[in-house]
Amino acid sequence: MSQDSISIPSKGLDKASLLEQLHAARAQDSQWRQGRAFCLVYHPGDEKASMIKEAYNMFFSENALNPTAFPSLRKFEAEVVRMTASLFHGGAEAQGTMTSGGTESILMAVRTAREWAREHMPKVSEPEIIVPMSVHPAFQKAFHYFGIKGVMVPVGKDYRVEIDAVRKAITPNTIMLVGSAPSYPHGVMDPIRELSALALEKGLLLHVDACVGGFMLPFARKLGYAIPDFDFNLPGVSSISADLHKYGYAAKGASVILYRDATLRKHQFFVYTEWSGGVYGSATMLGTRAGGGIAAAWAALVGIGMDGYLELAERTMKAAKAIQEGIAAIDGLHVIGKPDMSIVAFGSDEMDIYAVGDELNIMGWHFDRQQFPACLHLTVSQIHADVYEDFLADLRVAVAKVRKLSWNKISTGLQVAAVKRLQKMLPEGAFNKLQETFAGGASGGHGGRQAAMYGMMGALSGTGSLDDIVKNVLSGWYNLEKGGA
Repeated sequence: MSQDSISIPSKGLDKASLLEQLHAARAQDSQWRQGRAFCLVYHPGDEKASMIKEAYNMFFSENALNPTAFPSLRKFEAEVVRMTASLFHGGAEAQGTMTSGGTESILMAVRTAREWAREHMPKVSEPEIIVPMSVHPAFQKAFHYFGIKGVMVPVGKDYRVEIDAVRKAITPNTIMLVGSAPSYPHGVMDPIRELSALALEKGLLLHVDACVGGFMLPFARKLGYAIPDFDFNLPGVSSISADLHKYGYAAKGASVILYRDATLRKHQFFVYTEWSGGVYGSATMLGTRAGGGIAAAWAALVGIGMDGYLELAERTMKAAKAIQEGIAAIDGLHVIGKPDMSIVAFGSDEMDIYAVGDELNIMGWHFDRQQFPACLHLTVSQIHADVYEDFLADLRVAVAKVRKLSWNKISTGLQVAAVKRLQKMLPEGAFNKLQETFAGGASGGHGGRQAAMYGMMGALSGTGSLDDIVKNVLSGWYNLEKGGA
């Protein structure tokens, strides 16, 4: 379809025709309702989801830009913050706001640290924040946006950040430390207790990124799982981010950024008093904020309740542990690290794990691929409690197929080797033209074989060439003529 042919129709479609097109469009989407997706979607069951959707729709048109216009939204947001603070042992002093998602929560934590440092560390002109190599890329985005130097420190053999490396990385310009609970790539928790002690010792802020784990870890602990301390119980923790639209099962997008006290939170706010339109004050990155997301988050917490979250957590954790055990029992596969929660990454020293992923994709499973080391990533949720045996059965079939010598396997190795050689031999401009041949399949989703592409990306990681490839893929997604949006 030509992009030039797309314009707003002169006459709007009737409801039946519109819905028909919507249903047809989603037919190619991941079949998450059948538990076939191990990422992106968190579903609490049809009954709870229906309740949360109804709450969202009830406040579909409301705007939380000005809380005085909609006191209901102000009430919902304040109660969501308080309930979350209570979950994290924040006490009456802990304060925060809702955001549109984990990235915005992280952006706010970084900006708050910068503004706090301007007041408390005025001699620091080039602030630095120390993060683990495994930390979410939203921190890199925040550093880029806010002019912060991000100092990356390594993780150990257990994939948790090395405290000695953090200590050595601290300079007079350091303003904040960061730890993950857990890290998204491997599902392991950084040593937050040790980071807390170090932050107190050095007089620094400490942010805990619990975006993926915030609404699972407390309930897993109540169920008897060995969950290390990570929240405001530790005196050095100054802020926590936690996503409601993940294991809180709220509608997207909904997250919470919490601070130990209101004084710290005040550094998050933006105020401009010289506008002709009046005094402008904004608590978060966004101006307009969807009322439906706030109402749905409140409905999720109140409607599911502690007992409901414990039940969902129990189903999730049992499925995650069964998947870990099933993977470990397959010859040639191993789980990466020792996951603390319900995120499982697995790889292989004997076969191309991306080729295993290709076989699983062809069988209808959807998940993430990762690097350093090469592995497949599963975010397990309660919906997978009913399908994990099917997944493990298909995984065994996929491994058996990949073990057989095939042209696909040889072709993948040849393509990756060729990319490595060409990168060294060709001028950068020429290489960037050539890479389109390899990246062309990236816009096709996870429907076909992509082991060569991911092997190529691993070979080029950290180079300007790979940056260009990713930008070209992103551009393609928004280009109708090349199979994008």
